[in-house]
Amino acid sequence: MKKFLPLIFILFVGVAFGQKKEIKKAIKLFDAGDIKGSISLLESSAALFETADEKYKNKKTFLEARIDQANKKFQSAYDKFLAYKAAGGDGVNYDNQLQKFTGELVNSAIEDNAEKRFSEAASKLYLAYQADTTVTDYLYFAAASAVNAEEYQAALKFYNELKEIKYDGIITTYFGTSLETGEETEFSKQDYDLFKKSNQYKDFREEDSDSKFPEIVKNIALIYVNLGDDIKAMEAVKEARITDPKDLNLILTEANLYIQLKDNDRFEALMKEAIAQDPTNASLYFNLGVVNADKGNSEEARSYYEKTIELDPEYESGYLNLVALILEGETSIVEEMNKLGNSRADNASYDILKKERESVYEECVPILEKLISLNQDEEAVKTLMNIYGTLGNNEGFMKMKNLLK
Repeated sequence: MKKFLPLIFILFVGVAFGQKKEIKKAIKLFDAGDIKGSISLLESSAALFETADEKYKNKKTFLEARIDQANKKFQSAYDKFLAYKAAGGDGVNYDNQLQKFTGELVNSAIEDNAEKRFSEAASKLYLAYQADTTVTDYLYFAAASAVNAEEYQAALKFYNELKEIKYDGIITTYFGTSLETGEETEFSKQDYDLFKKSNQYKDFREEDSDSKFPEIVKNIALIYVNLGDDIKAMEAVKEARITDPKDLNLILTEANLYIQLKDNDRFEALMKEAIAQDPTNASLYFNLGVVNADKGNSEEARSYYEKTIELDPEYESGYLNLVALILEGETSIVEEMNKLGNSRADNASYDILKKERESVYEECVPILEKLISLNQDEEAVKTLMNIYGTLGNNEGFMKMKNLLK
């Protein structure tokens, strides 16, 4: 039996040598850019690798992962990278390759988003996050892409993960003022730390962007609304507001949710709560005007629209809605006029009602003139032209007519 041992040993060494030789050749072909040649060699040597040592099997797995990556089969590549690592493969090459893999994924996702392939972009960005969970921005943008793709279940999954890790997406920007020019300059963090130690700049400051957490909670709530689950939508907002009850963005998120649920009373209450936090915000008063107009509270609606314009004289919608509200008063006047006959008393009543109607129009004139001075809105110009025509103001009528031309 002993005389067979050298033969078996030689056979084993020969097979091992063949495996090593083939994998090296396949790697060399891949590195030279001959991906098809590398694949062909691996396929033709498949039987050789069936009995391969784990070391060579692992090298083969790593190469196959790189091949899939080159062919943009990203999920398959990632699965093989994980298999490689689980089998004991690691080191600088693996870390560098995974970093390159993540970069290619993100770049491919950017191209997908630009071409409106939002579903593919969402999948790639989420895979990038799985490959490197330290970069939570990937998860945030995966959620946004899923929303654009109208894949709300996937978006909900991503947003809930963001909520669990308390993602805020805050970006810190660094500034300093040049002693030479007196102009403020934006720095990278590295340069900021460097220049703080020099005598070239002064008045260093850091500025944080707004937190994206309220947006995430809002999107979770709105997705639940879209999916018809109002209970979970409300739970999502209320949970967030417990942690920060005075956060204006969260108040507005809850208010917007009530608008979608057609609960105007609760919306109005929350708008007033928001105004208490931000009393100079014209949009909040405008929203209260809209709600009260819908409820038929004309006087309250008018006061809110007027407050909107007072706070922001260029708030065009405030002017438009105020004019529309005032012109609603014309309807009842016209109805009364149409009921009248031709008697002397009816004619007298008609003259009174005509003056009331003209008074309504005259009230709208300065509001429309101000709006048109801000923006020559076509509907506003037409409305004012008709009012001038009714009031007999030929000069004003022609002016508006020329504006339409």
